[in-house]
Amino acid sequence: MEIRELARLTNEAFKEFLKIGNTKLKNKILLDIAKKIEEKKEFIIEENKKDLENGEKNNLSKALLDRLELNEKRINGMIKALEEIVALPDPVGKIYDMYVRPDGFKVGKMRVPIGVIGIIYEARPNVTIEAAALTLKSGNATILRGGSSAFYSNMALVSVIQEVLKENNVNQYLISYIETTDRKAVDELLVQDEYVHLIIPRGGEGLIRSVVEKSRIPVLKHYKGVCHVYVDDEADLDMALNIVINAKVQRPAVCNAMETLLVNKEVASKFLPIALKKLQELGVELRVDEKTKKFYSENVKDATEEDWYAEYLDLILAVKVVDDIDEAISHINKYGSAHTDSIITKNILKAHKFITEVDSSSVMVNASTRLSDGGVYGLGAEIGISTDRLHARGPMGLEELTTYKWIVYGEGHIRE
Repeated sequence: MEIRELARLTNEAFKEFLKIGNTKLKNKILLDIAKKIEEKKEFIIEENKKDLENGEKNNLSKALLDRLELNEKRINGMIKALEEIVALPDPVGKIYDMYVRPDGFKVGKMRVPIGVIGIIYEARPNVTIEAAALTLKSGNATILRGGSSAFYSNMALVSVIQEVLKENNVNQYLISYIETTDRKAVDELLVQDEYVHLIIPRGGEGLIRSVVEKSRIPVLKHYKGVCHVYVDDEADLDMALNIVINAKVQRPAVCNAMETLLVNKEVASKFLPIALKKLQELGVELRVDEKTKKFYSENVKDATEEDWYAEYLDLILAVKVVDDIDEAISHINKYGSAHTDSIITKNILKAHKFITEVDSSSVMVNASTRLSDGGVYGLGAEIGISTDRLHARGPMGLEELTTYKWIVYGEGHIRE
């Protein structure tokens, strides 16, 4: 099917769903999808194996293969995400900020869906379910385009979704999928501004910059996740070690993994030998500045200017010793990507300074950057993380997938 025709059909499905898409129906569809995924778990895993086999043939890295895999645990995670989204309040139709003007009429806002959302993503097939669920619950339609490396996995999941939509007498094009791996299809989608209202790219910086350059449609995005942890001179060092290990090693191929560790010079001699040795034992390659080498120099590489900007998405870490919190904040605001940054400190004033002055969409105190996630934040799941300033910032859940319209209640009021 031509992309323009797919966009038109999805737009029609959106308009139909505006009339029938009440909360009860939305939740029923999501629960039915969860049941269907459970029923077809073996089929989904078998289709995913095709992608994994192709990925190995194409020499995908271990990190990318990890993102691609759909094992039983991750499929159960998708089911849980669906159930959590069902439990969340439906933002559509919510009236808020209502106030009475001096002339007696009322003015307020109502939450409404954005419309048709194009979502372009790479090697994580679980995004198919999360994106479909969040857009549906927030009353939107969506056109999905997953990466070619996850083609069979995505098609299996979309077949489940569309089967459930038809069983509930809902237009199957409410959740559409571009069924070709031809990259020209994405370029064609990006010019369908007559039918598509928002584009959300999820993936590497190259993909996102390409989408932004070519799109006629507004794009909500983050280019990369260069996340920092700063260990202050007043940090609990045992806590800091646990957080640093988790932030780097727990799942290094995701955008909220730590890429740069900053350590205050006053605790560097005590903290770095222990922390860096432990990281190396866990397979982390270290790229360090000259100050760090004074405290730990075993099997490390010299950091270059490019390393401070780097999103490795792998077991690689840049390490720098800083004089104080001001240098740490300055480094983060210069080299960071406005994604997620954390301070480890027992000093509440320094914590407040850090969260006030670090210009990122999520700023943390005594916590791992890995917590920057819609599900962890209580959003049920997320469509992505935005480092833009308009109209949403940080993890995007249900409310961030809506906009608003002004509503006015009068009693015969006219303008004089």
